[in-house]
Amino acid sequence: MSMFHRQAGHYVAVFAVDEVRVLRKVANEVVGLLTDGFDHTDPVVGRLFPAVYPQDAPGTAEFRRYTEGDLKTAKIDQAGAILAALPDDAGGEVRLDAEAAEAWLRALNDARLAMGVRLEIKDGTDLGEELDDAVAEDPGSSRVFQLSVYAYLGYLQESLLNALID
Repeated sequence: MSMFHRQAGHYVAVFAVDEVRVLRKVANEVVGLLTDGFDHTDPVVGRLFPAVYPQDAPGTAEFRRYTEGDLKTAKIDQAGAILAALPDDAGGEVRLDAEAAEAWLRALNDARLAMGVRLEIKDGTDLGEELDDAVAEDPGSSRVFQLSVYAYLGYLQESLLNALID
């Protein structure tokens, strides 16, 4: 698994072909969610754009009217930062400046939030136990793959964050 480290003012990791494919797929799914499939009734959209005033629907709607377009554009741009930095259809080095690293962190967080909703992961969920249970039930299931991707994104996010603060 790739791990970020600081090198001459950049944040660098070398990704295997499969990691590039997974990251490209995840980033494209976030972009698709925010463009083609944007629907406030979708729980994932609700998690990425929570109600600012939960007890005041008109106030939340008014706030969204002024802020949602910019927030959506920023989230799309952050996912785009992942896509722009990845090697083309092969493994290889990713070298991020501080701005791109921050965009990656936010995009990885959005992807994990979205996956967490879809996978019904709650605060306090033991991911290792969840994955073990899924493997025991059906090792080849899409849930095992999705939980593995979710865990990988967390690992990658932590690796980049540690490189930023070192």
